[in-house]
Amino acid sequence: MLIDTPTHRPGTPETTATSTRRRHDDAPDTAALFARMAELEEGPERDAVRDELVTLWLPMAHRIAGRFRDRGESLEDLRQVAALGLVKAIDRFDPSRGAFESYAVPTITGEVKRHFRDRMWALRVPRRVQELRNKVRVARRELTQNPGSPEPSVADLARHTGLTEEEVAAGLEALESFSTLSLDAELSTDDDGYSLADTLGAADSSYDIVIDRESAKEGLRRLPERERAILYMRFFEDMTQSRIADRLGISQMHVSRLISRSCARVRDEVLGQRTGKRGTGGPSTTV
Repeated sequence: MLIDTPTHRPGTPETTATSTRRRHDDAPDTAALFARMAELEEGPERDAVRDELVTLWLPMAHRIAGRFRDRGESLEDLRQVAALGLVKAIDRFDPSRGAFESYAVPTITGEVKRHFRDRMWALRVPRRVQELRNKVRVARRELTQNPGSPEPSVADLARHTGLTEEEVAAGLEALESFSTLSLDAELSTDDDGYSLADTLGAADSSYDIVIDRESAKEGLRRLPERERAILYMRFFEDMTQSRIADRLGISQMHVSRLISRSCARVRDEVLGQRTGKRGTGGPSTTV
């Protein structure tokens, strides 16, 4: 059997040309433009060179953006984010440090990933939880890449990532939290189906009563004994002002003034405590 063998050897001009060929067609040779921009001062001429570089490298930025399609964000928005990363890479690039593509690719990719991390979560979660999510997602993909591989357990993921099982559990939970579920989402397919909102409890007004009662305790304790007795008879024994006046031997008008004054004092003290201020008045004198 005849075998077609190459006629050139490693190191010949043909091999050298092949090895130095650019990896992507959207990576233009712009070394001269970068060198020129580095020599120019801020001004219209430098801005024109910068704009030319952006135009030449924009196809590469769009290609990188295309890697992240079908993840819940439109391709046009991803291209805009990648273009922003490209501009940052051009502004920060030092031509003496090597090839621009080697610097621009991670810069643009990082900008797109940062967009997903900071903008795409329906519910904001701590960055630590986002990092756990990414580690667990990558580990689960690596452990199931072979056909027929079983779904890894929490312990398997912990061993693979070096995380604790609690951290893996948090990452798994975050995998399901990238987008939120509408309160109108149906949770049952039966005729008497119900939505997620139907399962949520309502605010209990009794909590407000407890808070108000606890807040008023100190103010009530500081009232004169007769005013405390009047408030107790009026609001706890449900006595009328006339009956209170007869029991104490004072007029009904006087009872009304004492009730209003006592309630106002307690209310002012409570509001003062809630705003970081305490009432300064001493016990009032009664007539």
